Amino acid sequence: MSEDLETQEAPYDPTYDPSVRPGRVLVVDDEANARSALAELLEDEGYTTATASDGVEALEKLETFRPEVVLTDLKMPRMDGLALLEEGKKRRPEVAFVVMTAFGSIDTAVEAIKRGAENYLTKPLDVNSVSALVSRALEKARLATEAALLRAQVEKRLSVGGILGDHPTMQRVLKMVGQVAPTRATVLITGESGTGKELVAAAIHHNSARGKAPFIRLNCASLAETLLESELFGHERGSFTGAEKRRAARSPSPRR
Repeated sequence: MSEDLETQEAPYDPTYDPSVRPGRVLVVDDEANARSALAELLEDEGYTTATASDGVEALEKLETFRPEVVLTDLKMPRMDGLALLEEGKKRRPEVAFVVMTAFGSIDTAVEAIKRGAENYLTKPLDVNSVSALVSRALEKARLATEAALLRAQVEKRLSVGGILGDHPTMQRVLKMVGQVAPTRATVLITGESGTGKELVAAAIHHNSARGKAPFIRLNCASLAETLLESELFGHERGSFTGAEKRRAARSPSPRR
């Protein structure tokens, strides 16, 4: 079995469709012959594979190869399988991990499952067990990916500018926000204290043509009527009695 197998890795393809086989499997083992043999076995079953000699290299390939399943040994130099599992789940929670361990290290494998591994294999490896567990892990990884995409789509559909809600009344409000935001209309937002008037105002601003400009919050009720214009637009020194120094405008100059 040629050592060159380790360098024959498929580059990450952004057009890759995870719903269509083959799956992408990363084999991690510090023993070169073992990882090459596993990679060849999985390739014979139609998987696209990459290999790594330890956890550090595997973390890099999580980003460059984008595997759906990681088949990893537990005892490795630099970064072992448990550390890889913990860090890998933080970076790519949808990836399924299957750990490999010697018979005497079952307790460590059980600990790996508690930390998020899909399952474990004991060495020496049984070909049928490898095939079955990788297939099962791939199915779970794809379900996790699909669920994450669906959640993102639902949140995007139900939210506007940080406001999330699926109640029909809230959806009507969000629809109205989307309608008025692109216009230059003056909008009056009413409601009891704590109902989210400022959030709605911020959402309108965020989705408008002025969304990149500052959103200025000002409690007009706390200002005397005579000071409101000065607070909003500023004043020059000596422009009225008591104006001892220049005051900058609270709001920026309007842009057309």
